[in-house]
Amino acid sequence: MRPLDGTGAAELPEAGLGLTDDAPPGASEEPAAAEAAETAAPGRCWLCRSSPCGSCAQPEAKKKAPCPGLGLFYTLFSAFLFSLASSLVKKVEDVHAVEISAFRCVFQMIVVIPCLIYRNGFLGPKGQRIFLVLRGFLGSASMMFAYYAFQTTSLADATVISFTCPVFTSIFACIFLKEKYSPWDALFTAFTIVGVILIVRPPFLFGSDTMEINESYSVHLKGTFAAIGHAVFAAMTLVILRKMGKSVDYFLSIWYYVALGLIEGIIVLFILGEWSLPYCGLDRLYLILIGLFGLGGQVFLTKGIQIEKAGPVAIMRTMDVVFAFIFQIIFFNDVPTWWTVGGALCVVASSTGAAIRKWCQSSK
Repeated sequence: MRPLDGTGAAELPEAGLGLTDDAPPGASEEPAAAEAAETAAPGRCWLCRSSPCGSCAQPEAKKKAPCPGLGLFYTLFSAFLFSLASSLVKKVEDVHAVEISAFRCVFQMIVVIPCLIYRNGFLGPKGQRIFLVLRGFLGSASMMFAYYAFQTTSLADATVISFTCPVFTSIFACIFLKEKYSPWDALFTAFTIVGVILIVRPPFLFGSDTMEINESYSVHLKGTFAAIGHAVFAAMTLVILRKMGKSVDYFLSIWYYVALGLIEGIIVLFILGEWSLPYCGLDRLYLILIGLFGLGGQVFLTKGIQIEKAGPVAIMRTMDVVFAFIFQIIFFNDVPTWWTVGGALCVVASSTGAAIRKWCQSSK
């Protein structure tokens, strides 16, 4: 779960071999025949001595268009990396979810610190620091809830419930940013609630259909609430990022995220008494890969947003759910129930509908 804006760059003309040159001051306007092939008069071509020369004129620099669909491929690959990282979080058995998030913060901090030293420092604009602190606190809390959900419930269920984030974002944006909350948003919210109910399957609605998971239903319920908590905190983070706009550097936002996330993780681990080094060498490898895949997913998602419209990117992000279903079957030999599939369809339909609506509004 992650940064969503990109920056443009000024287009620079390409340097080329000049076929037309201006003569230096004091040069003879009629050079000797022996020098005709080497020295051209002002603005004249040294090949045909004409001014201007159409065949030898320097071509204008043109901005190279990205390959069609490249942004969507980047987004698809980021979804693949994020799903791999989520699968590895579930594979780690001897390390608490909060500790995994702390390890990831350390890994990303190593990458971000040199970038901030090169760019613009560690504090940011004075007027935005309170928002940066909130972004760091809420964003890291969102990551902890997500990792706890992956460890305590199925990968598919946690991923699908996490996609309720756009619904909460619309609600918080209406409350705090005074953005319009339309009937379409209410419809998408209703679809999302139905999808979550199908995944959670509360006994007072489904009765005997939950018997197969009764022994671990309390754990399943904890994972569900953790996934909802992740979606809520992620929505708050997005509203704060939208409030700050582009006045804050992307790396500075990540810095607050990982620095406060590490501090928050250490405090929570101290309170819970869950701090422990991974005993198995395979778990240590998983922790490194979680950091690598998480960072790679952020990079490719950012690149995809930079060169592709937000609507198609948001729709492609729903491939997270598909990868989660595939990895759950491959790595954990756990086939999702039809209830989960139905809930996933409702949530994905809600997220896709919201993305298409925003896309159509922005293209008008």
